[in-house]
Amino acid sequence: MLSTRAHLPKTRAGWLIGGASLLVVSAVAILLWAPRGTPSSRPDLSALPRLNAALNGTSALLLSAAYVFIRRRQVRRHRLCMLSAFSLSALFLVSYVIYHALAGSTRFAGPDWIRPIYFTILTSHIALAALVLPLALTTLYRAWQGTLVKHRRIARWTLPIWLYVSASGVVVYLMLYHLP
Repeated sequence: MLSTRAHLPKTRAGWLIGGASLLVVSAVAILLWAPRGTPSSRPDLSALPRLNAALNGTSALLLSAAYVFIRRRQVRRHRLCMLSAFSLSALFLVSYVIYHALAGSTRFAGPDWIRPIYFTILTSHIALAALVLPLALTTLYRAWQGTLVKHRRIARWTLPIWLYVSASGVVVYLMLYHLP
């Protein structure tokens, strides 16, 4: 429960969460398939994949710590970790969109025998990443509103999905940039 609550009706919150989620997922999809400028006109973006992996990894650690804190009933620490994880995930999303909007996609160049494993992890990561945004927003909204029973109910789904998305993002990075 956040200390400063503003009343936002449930239906309006649902529309805002759904609309924001749809907008973000659509924007990412469009940017991934948009034509790029010539390679010489692009800025050096080589550090962004590593930054994105670091943001995902740190988010996974914060989510894990938040879980430990709430199990110990340390609500303030739980809240700080969750808000930090959400902030880092949002920063990751911005960095990810910038990278893919300007650089496009990176082809998997690892060994052929591992391709099916890579694409299985990547596909599940992408599908669940699209799902975790509305789940995380709804979970945060319910905590903000103080509806803790409903918050706990959805958090039981949100946490493992969000944790998987964060951790699998690091695995995708490692497979994409450190296997070839």
